Parts: sequence; C-alpha cells; structure tokens
Amino acid sequence: MTNSKTEVAIIGGGAAGIAAGRRLRAAGTDCLVIEARPRLGGRARTVTDQSGFALDLGCGWLHSADRNPWLKVAEGQGRTIDSTPPPWTKPTLPIGFSLAEQHDFSNAMEGFHERVETAAKGPDVAAATLLAPDDRWNNLIVAVGTYISGAEFNDISAHDFANYADNGVNWRVVEGYGATIAAAGDDLPVALDCPVRRIDHSGQRLRIETAKGVITADQAIVTLPSAVLAENERLFTPLLPEKTQAARGLPLGLADKLFLSLDRAEEFDPDIRLFGANDRVSTAAYHLRPFGRPQIEAYFGGSHAAALEAEGERAFFEFAVSELVSLLGSAFARRVKPIHMHRWGADPFARGSYSYALPDMADCRTALAAPVDGRLFFAGEACSRGDFSTAHGGWITGVSAAKQVIAVRQGKHV
Repeated sequence: MTNSKTEVAIIGGGAAGIAAGRRLRAAGTDCLVIEARPRLGGRARTVTDQSGFALDLGCGWLHSADRNPWLKVAEGQGRTIDSTPPPWTKPTLPIGFSLAEQHDFSNAMEGFHERVETAAKGPDVAAATLLAPDDRWNNLIVAVGTYISGAEFNDISAHDFANYADNGVNWRVVEGYGATIAAAGDDLPVALDCPVRRIDHSGQRLRIETAKGVITADQAIVTLPSAVLAENERLFTPLLPEKTQAARGLPLGLADKLFLSLDRAEEFDPDIRLFGANDRVSTAAYHLRPFGRPQIEAYFGGSHAAALEAEGERAFFEFAVSELVSLLGSAFARRVKPIHMHRWGADPFARGSYSYALPDMADCRTALAAPVDGRLFFAGEACSRGDFSTAHGGWITGVSAAKQVIAVRQGKHV
C-alpha cells in the first residue's frame, strides 16, 4: 500500500476497532482498519502452548459476562464458554494464610470498598486515602488493587474506581478471549504492520500518514490506547491539546501474566488461588490449574510488574519461583517451568495493560471520547465511564463511535 482512500479509517485493530468496523460494515459504510501490529486484537492476545492450550496473555475474563457482547460473538464462533467461578470468589489455599485470616482480610476489603462508594458522593480523592489507618491488611488490599487497576491506590481516582460497573459474573473462553476478538475482524478490510504516524485534519479530507503510505478518509475512529495518545502529542495536525491532556489523565496500569507448567498438578484442586505473601504489596497471585490444566497463571501488577519488566521476562519466573518455594518447599522449584508471557509495558503499541484515572481526572474519560468537528471520533476502553479496563468496554465504545459516524454521514446532528 502506498496511497489509499476509504470513507472511514479505523485506527487501531483491538476490541474497539473491530467492533467499530463490524458496525460500519453492517451499515454498508466503507471502512479500513489500520493496525500497527502484524495481527488483530490489540491488548487481547491468545497464544497456543506446546500442549495445545490457548493462553490469554492479555484480557482473559469475560467480565460482566451476562451482558458482555463478546459472549455472543464467542458463541457465534462456536467457542466453549467456561462458567467455573473465578478463584477470587473462593477461599484461598490456607498455606501461610489461614481461613480465619482470610475472613478478616475479606472484611477489610469490603470495608475499603464501602468507603470508596461513600467517597464517590463527595470531592474526588486518591483511593489510598480510604484505606483504614494501620490496618494489617492494607498491603494485600493494595496488591489486589494492582491486579484490578494496574496501579497503586495513591494514583487512582476514588470516583473512577467507584464508577467501574461489574455485576460479578465472570466467565472464560476455553479457546481464548484474544482469539475470539481477533477472529471477529476476519471479514474486515485491514492494513496490518501499518503504524499511523500522523493524522492531518486540516484539509477537506483527513490525511492519515502511515508506515506504508497515505490513507485519505472522510472520518476516522481513533482507538489507540490512552498511553499512546499521551506520549504522542504530535499525532494530530493541527494539535489536539485537549485530547492529549485527557489521555494523560488516563494512564495505563500494568498487569502482566506469566504462565507456568506444573508437574504433578493433581495435588491441587482446579481453579484455586494462592497469594505469594499477604503482608506486602510486591507479591503475585497464583491461579492454580486454570481450566483444570497442569499450569499456574501468575499475576503481577502495578509498580511491582514495572520493576520486573525492567529486568526482563526471566525476572518474573525467578520471582514466582521464590514465592512458591517459600510456601510449598524447595522441591517445588523443580515442578514448574516458564511457558509464556508478554510485557505489556514494553509493548510500543500498548504501553501498558488498561487505563485508570488519576485523582480528579475521572471526567477525562468523557473528554477523551468526545468527537472533534464531526470527523474525528474516539473509542477504546479508556473512553468508557463504567466499563474501562475491559474488552467489552472497547466493544461498547467502538460501536458507539461507529453509530456517531453513521449519523454524521446521514446528515444527522451528533
């Protein structure tokens, strides 16, 4: 491709871009999905290990599954839906964490969430200010928060945290959530390996400069991660400082997953959880035997994940082994081997896992989603007020942006 034209350019081929493309195609609107990677899916990525198991290195849970539009897509593709309750809804293995202590922790966590809900009615504050002073469980509450938001509560808006809409129904796709999302774009016109360098909206038509040439379009739907928009203030010509400012209020947190093989896995019940430690923030959570497989899915979040990323993938494995050995004995080190992971913070087309709002910045989601001049539209999980950090947040905002484009093209006011 050297030069091309389309009616609507969709910049980014993740969940939002694919959803937008499907809605536009259904309306008979010519569109082109422009993706920097050699694959579709964005921050949803499924790989297959040597045993043939599908591993979701990015999003893996159908959160709010009974209202999640990706559920219908997955079922339409003939995929297998696993509704086994997630490990965080069950007691944790009582190894170094007694059932009585788990009960106390659950109460402390519940109290924290209640204080967040109450604080949402007043001026915004950092969520960390709502931790009970000197509570022995604060470090573990913060650690769990890094798995949820990708960042520590000092940096997270209490209003934004309270806005997250989760109905507690969490399912998985056996063949991979990332594979489901990528396959949903199979019928769309796509330009892969095609990073967008500039979006010139000064002329009558948009001029989109890419690594493979120039694409002109009437409208564009921009679905790039907020961190990418924040780092590239010169992406738009003329500049759009309000978009850059909004994106900077919505940094991407970091949540990395490391998959380990597990020898003699039958020792453990399927789909149970083990914390590496319960008295510090820099710890991992270990999902043992996901789907009943002989594996461990280890979760790392926030600044802890960032520090490990700086050392390389091997650092994740060494840290996981050190924690597991401290709980299960030195012989356990011989029972695990690394399978796969992806460092999302080091990914130049992601720069993190999913968005959170800084204190006093929850309204940046609405600002980021606002269209510009009836020609530039925005979508992605960071644009969702209640479904941020999820693939279905990407879908919902992608469809919304596509509907706005269709309305403009039909001469309707948006």
